[in-house]
Amino acid sequence: MERAIEVVVAGHVCLDMIPLLPRSDPFAPGTLVEIGPARFATGGPVSNTGLSLHRLGASVRLIGKVGDDHFGGLLRDLFEREGPGLAQGLVEARGETTSYSIVMSPPGVDRTFLHAPGANATFRSADVSDDALSDARVLHFGYPPVMRAMWEQEGAECASLFRRAKALGLTTSLDMCYVDPNGEAGRADWRAFLERTLPFVDVFVPSLEEVAFMLRRPLPTRRDRAAIRELVAELLDLGPLVAGVKVGSAGTYAATAPTGARWSDVGAGGGDAGWVGREAWQRCFVVDVRGTTGSGDATIAGLLFGLVRAMGFEESLRAACAVGACCCEAPDSVSGIRPWRDVAARLAAGWAERDDDRTG
Repeated sequence: MERAIEVVVAGHVCLDMIPLLPRSDPFAPGTLVEIGPARFATGGPVSNTGLSLHRLGASVRLIGKVGDDHFGGLLRDLFEREGPGLAQGLVEARGETTSYSIVMSPPGVDRTFLHAPGANATFRSADVSDDALSDARVLHFGYPPVMRAMWEQEGAECASLFRRAKALGLTTSLDMCYVDPNGEAGRADWRAFLERTLPFVDVFVPSLEEVAFMLRRPLPTRRDRAAIRELVAELLDLGPLVAGVKVGSAGTYAATAPTGARWSDVGAGGGDAGWVGREAWQRCFVVDVRGTTGSGDATIAGLLFGLVRAMGFEESLRAACAVGACCCEAPDSVSGIRPWRDVAARLAAGWAERDDDRTG
């Protein structure tokens, strides 16, 4: 069967409000600080990864859950502005509120989020129908740590979704987000979640901080390549074919399962023999950073784009960091992404990589 949709991107979706902050330390109790205009943008991996893939030129289907409120209508409008039909997969939950985030991204400082989960908390496996998957090559799901029903009971709902996608012949990808250690999700058994879910996941490249927390391991420094390799090797042992970690400004490290792993079950997304038993470090590219919101999700979009367009492993990892770098050239999570031909032209012209000694 011809699969018309390259990637279904499902999971967490929210409305991002991004005020323009004039300096890196704008807040002090009891003061009024003049700031610039606020951008309203779609947020979460359904937007950040999904719309990045759309802008790169991939065919996508976006599936998320919103409330029947003003924010939900605004989200639909924003998706439709990106492309007709992109909002069709948004499930409306009557009587629930739409998730939103206030994104604090001062110049030169990593971002902070004030987040309301809204309807994401009730998202379940059944919200992604078999019909929505049947004509697709890849399922990418993002952010179960902020989707209560997907992380409860050691991730039973999440594992159910991925098991079903594999049965339908898809290549599968999972991404995480920061877990609040003081919240209920922070007390969940994330190792058990991974043990239950990753046998049905083909691509898993969370951030270094996320995976260290979930495996209850000390957080390695960005220069400690041996410890980072050890973490990724542990992830591969849990089941995925491609595992890695995003290491912020130091780039991305990823490795793949060896010959004899379940490569015959990789699914319709791709990943030929050139992906077997590989590892690579890819540094970030030099850009004028205007914001880091969504850069990790954009990195995943670049990796999945390389996968579905039959690029090699190292080339796909290079694409991942290139798309992540493009994201950082805008204050929001999507507007910095350009069509793949433009990104490829920058790479072909010798786009400089960051000379960052934190890569080792």
